Amino acid sequence: MVRQYETVFIMTPVLSEEQMKEAVSKFQNYLKKNGAEIVYEDHWGLRKMAYPIQKKSTGFYHLIGFKADTQLVKDLEVEMKRDERLIRFLTVALDKHAIAYSEKKRREKEAAKEKETEDEPQKK
Repeated sequence: MVRQYETVFIMTPVLSEEQMKEAVSKFQNYLKKNGAEIVYEDHWGLRKMAYPIQKKSTGFYHLIGFKADTQLVKDLEVEMKRDERLIRFLTVALDKHAIAYSEKKRREKEAAKEKETEDEPQKK
């Protein structure tokens, strides 16, 4: 059964920008190759964690929203467990309310970005 999921993963802060992008693209490609449809993505960047994990207090956060079969999610999580660049990950299945909330938040964020780009030429 195809459902919509969100996966957030935290990568170790010792990665270079290129290594971090490579890790993200690995999971994007894994999803696409196995028939998932990536609905949205958001890179949150380097953030402080609530508590240390593996003696690290910061990490690169990345969110991927996708539609996939349940078995693919299980396989994705096995891949994530095998990748030493990841500190933690969490995948959740979204119900219709969570999907609507997520879409609303993305639209608000895009509208804020558009307004920001419209205001920029006026500042010069």
